[in-house]
Amino acid sequence: MIYRRLLLLSLLLLLACCTTHVLPPVQFDVPKEKIDYLSKVQPVLVKRCVVCHSCYNSPCQLKLEAFEGLERGATKKAVYDADRRQTMDPTRLFMDAHTEPQWRNKGFHSVTSNTAGCGQNNSILMQLLEQKRTHPILKNDEDFQPEKDELTCAQSEGELGDYLIKHPNRGMPYGFPPLKTEDFNTIAGWLAQGGAGPEGEAKSDLMKIPREDQEKIDQWESFFNQTDAKHAMTARYLYEHLFLAHIKFSTKSNIFYELVRSRSPSNAPVSVIATTLPYDDPGEKYVYYRFRKIHATIVHKTHMVFELSDQQYQRFQDLFITPEWLLPEEHVGYDPKISANPFKAFEQIPTRSRYQFLLDNIHYIIMTFIRGPVCKGQVALNVVQDHFWLVFLDPEYDLSVQNPGFLKTYADLLEMPLMKDDYFGLFLSTIKKEYRKKSTEFSKKRQIYYASHYRYREPGAEAIWPGTQPKTVYRCANKTEDNGRDWREGKSKDSPLLTVFRHFDSASVEAGPKGNLPDTIWVMDYPLVERIYYSLVAGFNVFGHKMHQASIRIYMDELRQEAETNFIDFMPKNGRYTMMKQWYVGMDLEQVSIDYSMSDLETGFVFTTGEPKREFVEYLVEKHFRPESEMRFDRNYLRAGEDYPKLLSSYSGIEEYYQGFRAVSKPGTAFLAKVADHNANLAYLRIIKGAQKSDKDLFFSMVVNRWHDDVTTLAAEEEDLRLRPELDSAAFIEGFIGSYPNYFFEVHEGELPQFFDMLQNYNGSEKNLVLLDKFGINRANPEFWEKYDEFQKVFNESDPVQAGLFDLNRYYYRARVQQ
Repeated sequence: MIYRRLLLLSLLLLLACCTTHVLPPVQFDVPKEKIDYLSKVQPVLVKRCVVCHSCYNSPCQLKLEAFEGLERGATKKAVYDADRRQTMDPTRLFMDAHTEPQWRNKGFHSVTSNTAGCGQNNSILMQLLEQKRTHPILKNDEDFQPEKDELTCAQSEGELGDYLIKHPNRGMPYGFPPLKTEDFNTIAGWLAQGGAGPEGEAKSDLMKIPREDQEKIDQWESFFNQTDAKHAMTARYLYEHLFLAHIKFSTKSNIFYELVRSRSPSNAPVSVIATTLPYDDPGEKYVYYRFRKIHATIVHKTHMVFELSDQQYQRFQDLFITPEWLLPEEHVGYDPKISANPFKAFEQIPTRSRYQFLLDNIHYIIMTFIRGPVCKGQVALNVVQDHFWLVFLDPEYDLSVQNPGFLKTYADLLEMPLMKDDYFGLFLSTIKKEYRKKSTEFSKKRQIYYASHYRYREPGAEAIWPGTQPKTVYRCANKTEDNGRDWREGKSKDSPLLTVFRHFDSASVEAGPKGNLPDTIWVMDYPLVERIYYSLVAGFNVFGHKMHQASIRIYMDELRQEAETNFIDFMPKNGRYTMMKQWYVGMDLEQVSIDYSMSDLETGFVFTTGEPKREFVEYLVEKHFRPESEMRFDRNYLRAGEDYPKLLSSYSGIEEYYQGFRAVSKPGTAFLAKVADHNANLAYLRIIKGAQKSDKDLFFSMVVNRWHDDVTTLAAEEEDLRLRPELDSAAFIEGFIGSYPNYFFEVHEGELPQFFDMLQNYNGSEKNLVLLDKFGINRANPEFWEKYDEFQKVFNESDPVQAGLFDLNRYYYRARVQQ
């Protein structure tokens, strides 16, 4: 009897474990009037779904910025997988597969397929939208972190039902208010009608190219596809630096294109050659560089604009085609040992031309480091400080440019971890510190070479690139001439100084010195810019195994130290070692974790104050950079001896706003120290001026700079130990910084004293939380979507070319339901 009872109990438990909860189909009658995807459905998806479902970090790889992504569906395979031991097959939309059956073969499943009867819908998309309608956010202090939470990526009704029984508040939109009834009915009605995408003329119109753009495409494809070695190797070099770009031609259209390698020439439809990396062997006898129209919604986090104008066309001629090359021009093959090392693959192209191209477009180049696929997640970004400035060595003082033989001699030392692909090989290389040793050795050879050249003292500020003289042309490797033509006409100005802000697991780059004087500053030369580009962009495989990604992260430690060292060598000789120790908070620089090759030469700059870093930078910004670059400090910058101001009793106008901003941005401000979470680093603030239409609201970005004692650690837990919240500071910048807002604030001008007081004296009390709810837009706020729309609208209107959709995956995770 006992055994029978035990057996019965076991069977009941087994049945309980195996029981699935199949959700009932959503009842929804098929609308009589056809719901068009492009005019009705896509606008809803763009404003409510694409804000989380775009790029590689889309939950379940469900990308909704174009119908092709919705048709592709979802998968359980994550692109960002820190534990992946084998390289996965690429799953790039528009690149690695093109039809629904092809994506099904790659493990994607439909989210729009309906197997219920007429008037019912059991598609995954419908069920998730309905779940949010019936289960809106109701709990205080419930957390929503789509990049960390357990997500279902369900393939069946039963799997989805089990998940939603366990997590009833995880319908879509995930962690935000439900769709308005009108928007829900649009999506539901379209699904009920079968969920068809653009067809016929509407579909062909998506790829239609305006005549003026087509004329530019013809011009540029002719340039890229000339068959002589000089043009072919130039095109290859440019492609490897522009493959991520959103190309805009100098026409009136605001349409963007991508540069791809194609099997087909210009008189035929584009047939993309899908290689994992841009320097991989295309495997085709004939390769053509083609421009393909981007018809997907533009999202800011991947929007890197590169303009191809008539002036740029001539500039490329002047840089690459007109000069004599260093070696006889020849086509270079795709041997991996050569193609993965740009110093070997392109050694015949004048180094001056390569470096000048990078400097001409340095904001775009650095942006690819930031917005490229590498820069997602803490492990990719904890190699840099939260706030630092970049300046660049002038080509006239970059000895690798002046004597290209130096690079040829030490090209093997410039090899990067991307040279190897197999897991075990990279593991052994990392254990043996193979690439670290090579980088360190190159840095030492560089120091020796520079010391032998300059002999007694380092060059001074004149060695920092001030911006390009507009009317220059390169006739040979080392000489310039005035050709009377301003190539920058119609082009954005130079950026001889750039600011990088890290927002924990995302980052942004801005032209000019933004914020207060940072702790660290980099000086980058040609070998450094190129190595970082190929490590983080051209050679970074987002689908690679964890050793590929970890080895590049470790290698970046070396490159960061090299850039920091380059700056410190401009400082007084007797203070260099001390400054580096301050940057690494007293670490023993002889430890293996720091490879610092100190210059033995005297400084070439005449210092007159006890703050050499500040003095040198202020000289660059105010006296050295060309006026055309418009470099100037912003209102966050404090001069020597200047203290943070005190709060005012009332505020009117931007100057007084900034007095309040600066008062609450200093280290030790309570809000910065108390709200020190990883999802509390970037907020957008709207100051509502008044009721009159003429009173325009002003928008600012609040950028929090988290203090790190050093950034030499790989593990997240170790990074936490190096944080010091009591030293965290902030910068307030007019406009919008970054792609991933963590919070929105709306404050009427008359309420600014109360708002600033909350920030300055924040202690997490209920009173503070009430004020936070008053000024902040929490994810549970019923008006969240309306508020988001307003911020997005202003951003779009402020810069139609550079703007794109914000991403809400990293919006502050904790829900607070207002009573």
